[in-house]
Amino acid sequence: MSASVDDSGTGEALEEPGAPGAGNARARKGAGLHPGPYGEGARKAGTLLDTLRVAVVMLDTSGRVLLWSPLAEEMLGWAGEHIVGRRLTGLLVTDGAGAHARRMSAVPAPGPAEHILAELLRAGRWTGVLSLRHRDGHAVQVEARASLLVDGDGRPFVLASIAETSQLQTLEHDLAALDSLFNSSPLGVAIFDTDLRYVRVNEALAIMNGRPAAEHVGRRAEEIVHPKVAEELTILQKHVLATGRPVIDFVMPAATGKGHRSVSYHRLEDRAGHVLGISCTVMDVTERQLAHAKIERARHRLALLNDVGSQLADLLDVRRIAEVLAEVLVPRFSDFSGVILHPAVPDGGELPLHPYSESTDMRQLGIGKIKEGPLVDQMLGIGKVIQVTSEGIFGTVLHTGKPQMVEGEEQLRGTTYPGDPKIQAAVDLGVHSLLVAPLRARGIVLGLLVVSRIEGREPFDQDDLALVMELADRSGAALDNARLYVREREGALMLQRSLLPQSMPEPPGVQLAFRYVPGSSGAAAGGDWFDVIPLAGGRIALVVGDVMGHGLRAAATMGRLRTAVRTLAGLDMAPDELLRRINDLGDDLAQSRSEGWMATCVYAVYDPSTRRCTVARAGHLPPVLVCPGDTAEVRQLDVPSGVPLGVGGVEFESSEVEVPDGAVLVLYTDGLVEARGEDISEGIGRLVAVLRRFRPDDSLEDTCDDLLASMTPGREPDDVALLMARLGGLPEGSTVSWTFAAEPSAVRQARRNVRETLAEWGLQGLTDVTVLLVSELVTNSLRYAHGPIGVRMVRGTSLLVEVSDPLPDPPRERSATEDDEGGRGLQLVARASRRWGTRHGSLGKTVWFELALPAWA
Repeated sequence: MSASVDDSGTGEALEEPGAPGAGNARARKGAGLHPGPYGEGARKAGTLLDTLRVAVVMLDTSGRVLLWSPLAEEMLGWAGEHIVGRRLTGLLVTDGAGAHARRMSAVPAPGPAEHILAELLRAGRWTGVLSLRHRDGHAVQVEARASLLVDGDGRPFVLASIAETSQLQTLEHDLAALDSLFNSSPLGVAIFDTDLRYVRVNEALAIMNGRPAAEHVGRRAEEIVHPKVAEELTILQKHVLATGRPVIDFVMPAATGKGHRSVSYHRLEDRAGHVLGISCTVMDVTERQLAHAKIERARHRLALLNDVGSQLADLLDVRRIAEVLAEVLVPRFSDFSGVILHPAVPDGGELPLHPYSESTDMRQLGIGKIKEGPLVDQMLGIGKVIQVTSEGIFGTVLHTGKPQMVEGEEQLRGTTYPGDPKIQAAVDLGVHSLLVAPLRARGIVLGLLVVSRIEGREPFDQDDLALVMELADRSGAALDNARLYVREREGALMLQRSLLPQSMPEPPGVQLAFRYVPGSSGAAAGGDWFDVIPLAGGRIALVVGDVMGHGLRAAATMGRLRTAVRTLAGLDMAPDELLRRINDLGDDLAQSRSEGWMATCVYAVYDPSTRRCTVARAGHLPPVLVCPGDTAEVRQLDVPSGVPLGVGGVEFESSEVEVPDGAVLVLYTDGLVEARGEDISEGIGRLVAVLRRFRPDDSLEDTCDDLLASMTPGREPDDVALLMARLGGLPEGSTVSWTFAAEPSAVRQARRNVRETLAEWGLQGLTDVTVLLVSELVTNSLRYAHGPIGVRMVRGTSLLVEVSDPLPDPPRERSATEDDEGGRGLQLVARASRRWGTRHGSLGKTVWFELALPAWA
């Protein structure tokens, strides 16, 4: 391809290689006026000049090209062979109208090239913008700078440098934006060289550092900022400079030591990858940090409130609440803490309605501390008496119910009374800030919450005071609930204990031991109970029961049920009949008609004269019988379980067991053997395992303790009732019995046998009355019965006489008039005996009476 460009006056053309003038270009190239080949493979981007792409052109004073640089070739597309030796005017772009006018003129007018050369020759330099024609035909706008120079031989030449205006404008815009950002940005900006010296600093950073910008240049960070800050900055700078990994938004103390700054570092590299230094941007984040710190403090306060609430929620012991409250505040909120309460609060007493006085001995029931030592022991101690005065801060808070903040030693010495050694110990420990808050409930001050801080920790502020008040109010409510719990629990337990046996009888041939353990949870008492009821003839009734539920209602139902059992037991009923009668009472034992009731019960009657025990159950756990021997035989009595009392519609059954001499009967409630997550049989197995270690001479009291110790830790909190009875017989010869035919001679024979027996027993003093009463009862049986008549006598703690016959109907006592010949037999029995009664048996009835033994007997 060939291309010709008119040079506007000379008629010369720019030619391709091989055209006229090409040899001249090759000659100049050989003379060193044109550089060697510089292709794409040789170009290496790196410096700012590479970005600007400044081309160099050398001309003579007539405008002929002497040197055409490779960048000029890249910029305009013309190779040096095409340009060198030719005039540059052919590349200038002019408008078409002017060019046509010059062609029509006989003498061409001077063009732009001529004007530029004239200015160069006159002034020695020229600067301006030119529009040059690219080889492919489009115009390229360049900024040119030309200078008139002289070589070593005195010949003048023109040296020009050209650059595309588009690249210059882009670079100028970038530099302008950089300058604007650097100088007007509210962020602190700095440039460091590879020696970590300041190269450039904007005004914002100079203000942050408190030093003029000029004082920064050439110095390192440790010469400008606070030493502690400079040490950390230097570490960051070296890290970024060595690794090239940037550091973004690193928060640290301000250069002056006050406030906080966010710093970011980047490593600076040129286009060739050479490290030039690092850049730094700094932002003042003091307010952000303060806001963040405020949020964190609020979060910590809420967390503390939540922790205190959760830890106090399940506590119903005043002393434990005081301990937990004081401990949870240290060290999260304070260095020392104390909970001081009115002495009536821990024991469930009345709220302190009267004003506090100097005679009111407040007690410290909870403490928290970060250190130990004699001074701490002098200042804090569980159970310490805290004396207050009305003028002191403690007394003021107790009287007004308003919190107080104490700052400084002078105020600290006025908290209690002058010369208080506890306050002197606090001063010696370095306590400098103290908060005293009232522990209130229903508007009444129960005590004080006192927290303090020592040197090295910020003093309390108003936010801390508000937090302490919130803590004190919540804790005051918890303390009052615990106080009420103590009162309710003590009242319930007092009621329950009053309903349990106050003393135990000592029947002949029977040894007793018992335990009652109230449940460990809740203010409610339970419905467990036990009882031992002496019966006629030296017999004894053993009862253990459990009313379903807890609380005063269960305790009251238990009391009514126990009274009913005792009343019916006095009628000498069989165990199954007694349970049936109790069950028939139904709603009379419930708290109200709308509320049902349910209870389990085991009722056993033991007769030491026959060594037989009759047992009936109403849904209760089976009794356990321990037979004596080298290895104790332990077995559960095979007694029909029945259903709980209060269900109704089911008959109860009794079982009679012959008991070996010295055997131990164990009655208990489910609280002894029940545990969370296991079958009840496993608990009974533990009880049996303990009883297998029993020996005939072992103490029943110790065995009761062993059984209680076998309970599973962490079991469901429930009442425990345990009754153990070692069953023995009456002494040899303590009982006699006879059977007489229903004939008139029976009365005479009965009197004779009774008289002889009393003489053998040495009870002649009871002969007359006993013989009289036996005669009346036997005569009464002869009158109405038609079967054998039995007479039985038992010598125990009293003299028991029983007369039985087949007639099922009990005798009726009636009032005889003066004219009646009979009807006075039962009246004589009732008046002459200590007590008397009747009972039904499988073959008829028995009428019995007891006579007190003489004191010497």
